[in-house]
Amino acid sequence: MIIREIKVEGNKKIKRIIQDSLKSLGLDVPGTAYFDPQLNNLHQYYNNLNYAKYWVLEIDQEIVGGIGIAPFNELDQVCELQKLYLSPKAQGLGLATKLMKTALLFASKHYKECYLETQHELKAACKSYKEFGFELSPKPLPGSEHSAMDAWYIKSVN
Repeated sequence: MIIREIKVEGNKKIKRIIQDSLKSLGLDVPGTAYFDPQLNNLHQYYNNLNYAKYWVLEIDQEIVGGIGIAPFNELDQVCELQKLYLSPKAQGLGLATKLMKTALLFASKHYKECYLETQHELKAACKSYKEFGFELSPKPLPGSEHSAMDAWYIKSVN
């Protein structure tokens, strides 16, 4: 298992993982990452932002998941944890924890806080975020683009 930055050739695979995951949860609706325009080229999207990265997780040279950090509010030094998804065969193995540690270490070097958006019904994800020290917020931060989300978390990263 390796975690590395996404390359151009990984764009289609991670897009498929993200969209398949959202579809399986009934979240292939507007206001979710399913319709994010940058899904077609995550490599270029993250490489064109300051203090942003997207990592993929590979098992036996196959991409099985990924996670990203991107600026959310640069003035307040807030980043957003984005697009943490695993293929079904990679779930339940503790791999999301490894991805989270990678992303939060990077965030701690460039930001004061890390924000994320999800759904309350994704109980395992919400539990994991709380275990990493994220606190539930009563409302999204201004500038949120994912209107279908109903759970917002934030944590200090430095």
